[in-house]
Amino acid sequence: MIKVEGYDDCILGIAEVWDGNERVHRIVYDALRIVDVLMNRDGMDQDEAIEYFEFNIDGAYVGKNTPIFVFQSDLEMIEEMVEAFDE
Repeated sequence: MIKVEGYDDCILGIAEVWDGNERVHRIVYDALRIVDVLMNRDGMDQDEAIEYFEFNIDGAYVGKNTPIFVFQSDLEMIEEMVEAFDE
């Protein structure tokens, strides 16, 4: 498993995923908590923090053990997103 240094407080847990024919365990992070850390700890404004997260953290593929970043939401929000994607 690969850990994102400096964001231990943002860990939600572990995900078990299948990569081809093998089971892989990946650390799962709360994406919005990471953005909050960037704003509070590093003094970024919201736009800077989101851009930094998207490019430097979420966008950094480091192999099959790359962490997973979750945007927590409820079922209603998920259904709205699915509906928007289908349009």
